[in-house]
Amino acid sequence: MVEALHEADLPKGLLNVVTGRGNVVGAELVRNPAVAKISFTGSVGVGKSIMRDGAETMKRVTLEPGGKSPTILLDDAVLDQAIPSALVMAFMNSGQACAAGTRLLAPKSRFDQVKRAILNAMPSFPVGDPADPKTAVGPMVSQKQYDQIQSYIRKGIEQGAELLVGGEGHPEGFETGYFVKPTVFVNVKNDMTIAQEEIFGPVLSVISYDFEEEAIQIANDSKYGLHAAVLGTDLARARRVATQIRAGRVVINNMTDDPQAPWGGFKYSGIGREYGRYGIEAFLKTRAILE
Repeated sequence: MVEALHEADLPKGLLNVVTGRGNVVGAELVRNPAVAKISFTGSVGVGKSIMRDGAETMKRVTLEPGGKSPTILLDDAVLDQAIPSALVMAFMNSGQACAAGTRLLAPKSRFDQVKRAILNAMPSFPVGDPADPKTAVGPMVSQKQYDQIQSYIRKGIEQGAELLVGGEGHPEGFETGYFVKPTVFVNVKNDMTIAQEEIFGPVLSVISYDFEEEAIQIANDSKYGLHAAVLGTDLARARRVATQIRAGRVVINNMTDDPQAPWGGFKYSGIGREYGRYGIEAFLKTRAILE
C-alpha cells in the first residue's frame, strides 16, 4: 500500500512510516506535542494507555480496541443459509478479526437443528495454506497467539461448555506451525470466559435463548460493542432487532461492507469512527474566521 501511495506522487512528508515497538515508537507518538491526533487499532489495554498519556498534550484519539460480536439467529431463519453465514462471520480471517461473530445466539426451540446444521457446514471450512483459495482457516499469527487460543479452549471445557467440534491441539495433517482446530462450543453461558473475552481465533460460542428480548439482552451483555449480525427471513423484524443492539455496525443476513458507512464501536470497542465522511471528519478541526 505504501508503494502504491509513493507511486501516486504524494507531497513529501504527507505519509511517513516509522517502524518499532509500540512501547518505544508508539509511546513517543503519544507523548510528543507535535502529534495532534492518534488513530489506533489494537488491544483495550493499549487503547487506555493512549487515552491516558495523550491527555497530557490534549490529543484527540480514534480507538478501535476489538470486540466480542454477537450473531442473533432468529427462529424464522433458514438454517441451511444462515449457519454457513454465521460460520463465515465467526472464522473470517481465521478468526483473527475484531469484527468476528464469535457469539452465536440461537433459539432454544431449534437448538438441536442448529447443532446439526453446524456439523453439516463445518467441512466447508477447511484448515490449510492461506495461499490456497480452498482454505478457510489458516495459521495463527504467532506461537503466543496459538498458545493463548489453546488456553481459551481448555478454559471453555473446564467451565462446562460442550465441545461440539474442534478442540485442543493441531488439526490432523498440520502438526507443525500455528494451526488450530476450528472450534465450536455449544450450551455456553454468556458469563463464561469464552463468551466474554476476545479470543482472536476460530472459536465460536453458541448460546441459547428463549425469546427475542432475551437474545437482545444477551447480545448487549458484553463490555464490547463493535459489530453484530441478525439472521432471519422477516426483514422488518430483523431490522427492529438490529436497532436494539449496542454496536457500531449491525449487518443483516450477510457480512456486507460499505466503505462509506461509519466503522467504530460502543463501550470498550472504541471511540470515534472510521470510513467515509465520518472518518475524514475525525481528522479535521473546525475553525471560524469572523470580520
